[in-house]
Amino acid sequence: MLPGLVGLGSASAQAQPSEREARARLDAIGSEIQALGRRLSQTREAQDEATRALRQAETALAETHARLDAIQTDRRRLSDEIETLGSAREALRAERAEQVEALNVQLDALYRLGLSPQLKLLLNQDDPARLDRLQTYLNHLARARNARLDEIARLDAQLSENRRELQARGERMDALADELATRSAELAEHMAERERLVAELDARYSDEQSRLARLNRDRSEAEQVLERVREELARLQRPPPSTAIERTRGDLPWPVQGNVTSSYRRGDGVHYNGILIEAREGTPVQAVHAGRVVFADWMRGFGNLLIIDHGDNVMTLYAHLQQFGTGVGQAVSRGDTLGTVGKSGGHTTPALYFEVRRNGDPIDPQAWIARR
Repeated sequence: MLPGLVGLGSASAQAQPSEREARARLDAIGSEIQALGRRLSQTREAQDEATRALRQAETALAETHARLDAIQTDRRRLSDEIETLGSAREALRAERAEQVEALNVQLDALYRLGLSPQLKLLLNQDDPARLDRLQTYLNHLARARNARLDEIARLDAQLSENRRELQARGERMDALADELATRSAELAEHMAERERLVAELDARYSDEQSRLARLNRDRSEAEQVLERVREELARLQRPPPSTAIERTRGDLPWPVQGNVTSSYRRGDGVHYNGILIEAREGTPVQAVHAGRVVFADWMRGFGNLLIIDHGDNVMTLYAHLQQFGTGVGQAVSRGDTLGTVGKSGGHTTPALYFEVRRNGDPIDPQAWIARR
């Protein structure tokens, strides 16, 4: 669903579908777009061995980062649960202590009446009315004592269950710690392998001109894939409806905050058609507008690349991601996390490459996102 859809119900859009109908249409094409993404991944041009190895290493890195994030999330959740259980345990202990103290008071009152208070009352042959009152009092003490004993038993059972839950969560925390250590070691291995492969690829180019030629070749191949995306989307039986992105021109949020190190039409190679925003590795990347993910895969030169179709023949591209936070076919709203900043694709510094396309042609992203 796309809660970020805007403007579909205005008086000037009577010929367009309602917001509810537009959302339903977007959800209906989800499976078709998923199939499209699989076809695009399978039909991309074959790459040389070193590039394939780099893709495998960076894909493994992305998966490991995602698993590490999931482990840390589980650890935080378990830590919160353990803290909550510990607080509950202290509350149960305090309540049990109060019940035991109250029971002691009742037992002390019974002790003062002697070992057989009912028999003592009969032998004293006291006033019958007073005997009735005392008997009522004794019955009340007996019921209160039994109630206290039942409550203490209930609290003991709760404390035992609390202890079992704490032990289970503690064991799960230990298991997560072991897995975290294993995954961290894997991450270090993948990173070392990636650095080796990047150095191997860079060593192939004797000068900057040959390197630039390679980047331009990568961009040319990417253009072919992007054109396939556009053609496939156009062939869908139910094309994506409008998300009114044209109305947001000049007011879209930045996908990530950082310095622009490469501007539109001033960058080299794969960065020529968009902007490169330098940011800390692992920084969340956000969708600039509502739409549907139509591509999320590794592409030479771009690394982990995610493409969102916003309808109205407008797409946005997000490249060099460290990992994906969503998959092909998923609906996203403005501000949703798409992944994190990385340096995949053999990039040397962490940054996000961002591109906007309309009718398949790149346009200046800074004409669409808000000034700062």
